[in-house]
Amino acid sequence: MSKDDDNNGWKSVYSGNLPEDRGAPEAERARERGEEELPAIAPLPPRARPAPAPDRQSPSDRPSAAPARSAAAAGKPDIPPDPGEEETEDDEPPKKGHAALWSFLIALGLVVIAAASVLFYVWNGLRPPASSDQAIRVTISKGMGAKKVGESLETHGLIRNTFLFSMWLKYKNEGSRFQAGEYDFKPGMTNGEIVAKLNNGETVAAETIRFTIPEGFTVVQIADRLAKEGIVDKDKFMNAVRNPTQFANTTWTKQIPTGKDLRFPIEGYLFPETYEMKKGSTESDIIDRMLAELDRKLGTLPEDWQSVLEERGWTLHELLTAASLVEREVVVDDERPIVAGIILNRLDKKMPLQIDATIQYLLDKQKREADERRP
Repeated sequence: MSKDDDNNGWKSVYSGNLPEDRGAPEAERARERGEEELPAIAPLPPRARPAPAPDRQSPSDRPSAAPARSAAAAGKPDIPPDPGEEETEDDEPPKKGHAALWSFLIALGLVVIAAASVLFYVWNGLRPPASSDQAIRVTISKGMGAKKVGESLETHGLIRNTFLFSMWLKYKNEGSRFQAGEYDFKPGMTNGEIVAKLNNGETVAAETIRFTIPEGFTVVQIADRLAKEGIVDKDKFMNAVRNPTQFANTTWTKQIPTGKDLRFPIEGYLFPETYEMKKGSTESDIIDRMLAELDRKLGTLPEDWQSVLEERGWTLHELLTAASLVEREVVVDDERPIVAGIILNRLDKKMPLQIDATIQYLLDKQKREADERRP
């Protein structure tokens, strides 16, 4: 091949193999001739290489760590990844410390809610109910315990919760000094006010009945008087005195004889006195009260009265029988020593008494003079 003519500006076909400085004179000469310098041609971007052919190996021959085929190789369009998914994949997993903190806060919240519920229950159960000016009467019976008292108060709407009231009494060491009786409470009273009233026995002044049994009255006379005043039923009263065993609560009534020859064994044991009792008292209540008064009067006698009685060979029943005869026989108080002396002498001599009082008790016929002086 012929060489390029440098003067004519020819290049050899192998000019690409010449050194770089060989092209510099040409550029200078071109500038001298006034020719414009051609702009440099930017190199073409590299072509994208075609995707490699898919691996024809069988699935069993492929390594387990080989990447999956692209969507384009599978004949599917490429789908750009979701930015949300990329962020999710890049997020770090929650730390264990955060989970423990949340568990603690939830547990603490539950404890606070439970404690607040208990406090509200106690506060609501112990606070007084709505106040009212209308008094409510409550009866506290003998032997009624604090729990029963609380149940009665809750039934009448004076407290809200019997269980909490009982616990409050235990906490305050109260409930053992409650006194029986009828009380008037007003709704709205505090627990302390209710307890103070029960401890002090501030009961309602109950309606009472008042009656007087004169000295020397027989059982029949007592029954007639009380029935006339509308205090007892005569038949019920007489049936009660015929059964003295039901009144064996006092010291001396336990010694009352129960022989069949005694018409009214309790005769002489019903002490004559003026009594005031609660309205509505039964026949048995009145008899009990009169027998208790006898015990009290005997307790005021000299200490040696029982020794003197034993020396004479008498029983209390015989003494009371003789005293009853004296009371039925005398008309005025000054006659008592005389009549008593006569009865004692005749008893010592084993003589019949031969006095009107014995017939009066037997036939229920009273001596007119004695009856006229008695109220």
